[in-house]
Amino acid sequence: MRQSHQLPLVGLLLFSLIPSQLCEICEVSEENYIRLKPLLNTMNQSEYTRGTSSSVNVLLSLQLVGIQNQNLKHKLIQQIKYTVKRRLSQVSSGELALIILALGACRNPDEKLIYNYHLIDKLENKFEAEIENMEAHNGNPLTNYYQLSLDVLALCLFNGTYSTTKVVNYFTPENKNYYFGSQFSVDTGAMAVLALTCVKRSLINGQVETDESNLKNISIYIKSLVEKILSEKKENGLIGNTFSTGEAMQALFVSSDYYHENDWNCQQTLNTVLTEISQGAFSTPTAAAQVLPALMGKTFLDVNKNSSCVSAAGNFSNSTHEPVTVTTPGSQSSISVNYSVTINETYSANVTVPNGSVFLDVMEKAQKMNDTIFGFTMEESSWGPYITSVQGLWASNNDRTYWELLSGGIPLSQGVGSYVVHDGENLEVRWSKY
Repeated sequence: MRQSHQLPLVGLLLFSLIPSQLCEICEVSEENYIRLKPLLNTMNQSEYTRGTSSSVNVLLSLQLVGIQNQNLKHKLIQQIKYTVKRRLSQVSSGELALIILALGACRNPDEKLIYNYHLIDKLENKFEAEIENMEAHNGNPLTNYYQLSLDVLALCLFNGTYSTTKVVNYFTPENKNYYFGSQFSVDTGAMAVLALTCVKRSLINGQVETDESNLKNISIYIKSLVEKILSEKKENGLIGNTFSTGEAMQALFVSSDYYHENDWNCQQTLNTVLTEISQGAFSTPTAAAQVLPALMGKTFLDVNKNSSCVSAAGNFSNSTHEPVTVTTPGSQSSISVNYSVTINETYSANVTVPNGSVFLDVMEKAQKMNDTIFGFTMEESSWGPYITSVQGLWASNNDRTYWELLSGGIPLSQGVGSYVVHDGENLEVRWSKY
């Protein structure tokens, strides 16, 4: 247990001038819970294969919003137990942070896994390895800043050890790791706001020792990141893209004193997300799980291992198991797309796949056609599968290289396992730097 350290009086006076970050929240009304059923159906009906990570996101979401589906929770926890007991050395720092958040979201018997398997100590080590890699490789972490933010958030919420000074040094809003090229990453910035808000609260409460400049800088960072998030707001209310909006909402919920009321119309964003749900946008369990907490007015800062697990109001938890119907144009049973791999030159093929296929299906079919040109490898993560290599050329965090997914030359906001392809589409995987 860390020794309590109270800030001197001058510090308390100074920081009383900094926004208190009380939450300003809009959420789905009880009469509109039925509009969330597609998300619940996606989570209920999905296959959770042993060793995959979507179960962690789904369990965390269910715990936060209070959905009492014991059969599903039992299945998810069994998958997480398998990972903890058999695969822990293979999971990334951010995935381990999510496991801790999911198991300890509220008081329950399974939180003992956190302590029986020393998960917080292991996360401290993985986080330190991320920092060491940054120091050795031009500021590039082993994973990415989204995962680093999850690390800090979990360590903060579960009283782990981390250096406040290093957080201040590495989480400056202008750090290159918030960007892909020149594009600010909304979900990365949002997760950083949640992490920094937790650290700030710990400093103000005297749970962590620091000097006054660190606390002042963290408050400045939050304000700057919130401004960047809001600058990505679209006319229809989405922030960044459909899939980053849920986490952006969480960040804005806990930072409402850092922006003016007319800077963000929360209800407009909420209504647009509900429309996206009705159109089948969140068709993977991870996507459904990531957006649900914000729609119910919850954030990752509501994780509290000492609080009782809540139950959702009304009949929300009694979700149906009716399949989600998504209308797709045309009625043909198969479609044809043009698929390309671009490194220094472009290799293309016409690929036929069943209607309703995702990008990954196209890549797998192309690989069967010509393994030399279209051969690839992938890994599962808490955010779904991602491409690690094509033609034996590996993505590298140290070199800031990755395989970019595009349609018609435009980068996709969905992952390889969730983007549904369309007849006649021009799909591309491109060797890129960020």
